[in-house]
Amino acid sequence: MLARLKAIEARYEELNRLMSAPGVINDPEKYQKYAEEHAELAPLIEKTHAYRRLLADYEAAKEIINNETDEDLRKLAAEEKTHAEDELSTLEREIKLLLAPRDERDTRDVIMEIRGATGGEEAALFAADLFRMYTRYADAKRWRCEVLNSNPTGIGGLKEVIFSISGKDAFGMLKYESGVHRVQRVPVTEASGRIHTSTVTVAVLPEAEEIEVKVDPKDLKIDVFRSSGPGGQSVNTTDSAVRVTHLPTGLVVTCQDEKSQHKNKARALRVLRSRLLDEKQQQQAQEISATRRSQVGTGERSERIRTYNFPQNRLTDHRIGLTLHKLEAILEGELDDVIEALRLAEQEEKLKAIEK
Repeated sequence: MLARLKAIEARYEELNRLMSAPGVINDPEKYQKYAEEHAELAPLIEKTHAYRRLLADYEAAKEIINNETDEDLRKLAAEEKTHAEDELSTLEREIKLLLAPRDERDTRDVIMEIRGATGGEEAALFAADLFRMYTRYADAKRWRCEVLNSNPTGIGGLKEVIFSISGKDAFGMLKYESGVHRVQRVPVTEASGRIHTSTVTVAVLPEAEEIEVKVDPKDLKIDVFRSSGPGGQSVNTTDSAVRVTHLPTGLVVTCQDEKSQHKNKARALRVLRSRLLDEKQQQQAQEISATRRSQVGTGERSERIRTYNFPQNRLTDHRIGLTLHKLEAILEGELDDVIEALRLAEQEEKLKAIEK
């Protein structure tokens, strides 16, 4: 580990020199590239320097214990040595996590897809609740949300909603949300007061760059039709809705929220590219068993990841055994406790993989 840290420290010093060079200062693109790498290494360098200082304190304390005759000094040195050992253990763990390969997708924007599954109208109502939860969470993070397509019901539910979230580390924070979300509550449509169980699926896709996923126009079948709202009510009187079918894979994306056919087509292609990228990355992950083991759950849409129990004000995440009795606050967008617990669980898995 120390050998790797030495090489990283050398690179950090090199970046300091490069960013001060006139040729780099006068080249904004090059300067930005070096500045980003410099900022990425900074936390690791800070912990490395702290680790070296503690290591020096530890060795100095050992020296006093082994060579000093004064009992009081030896006692103080023993306390210092114990403290340094504890701090070194903590720092070593943190450094190992920073050295672990980072998922390059974590910094990406995301496209989220929420769909009612089992439960009819109640599932659609809960899909709308989850959409509201994620948009409120995004607002708190100062991220930007954009609805790409939605299929509302007549009483305020959503059969489906596809939306993008743009902001710092959006995918890294939201990637844990993929899967089946189960809700247990008395539906507003239930006259007898019985608790029903419904499910909603959530997919979180890293947004693909156009240069990353090449889509040949010859592989696309594009249909246009008139947009419609709940119950078939016409939203507008022009054929602006767009359905894009990717012939090689059979993937279909429909967008109708915009009144412009051109804008709906652009949105549909954004979603299609992200789905194609996700499929490719899922295939790669399945081929690399170590990668699969280091994830919190599989992220498959078929995997039940969480239960929202309204009568008990309880949220349970089944992947890590987390239970919180603050469901109302969570549905208002206070997701930090849930996401932080999932992030820490993923870090534990990474550490186990590193230490094997």
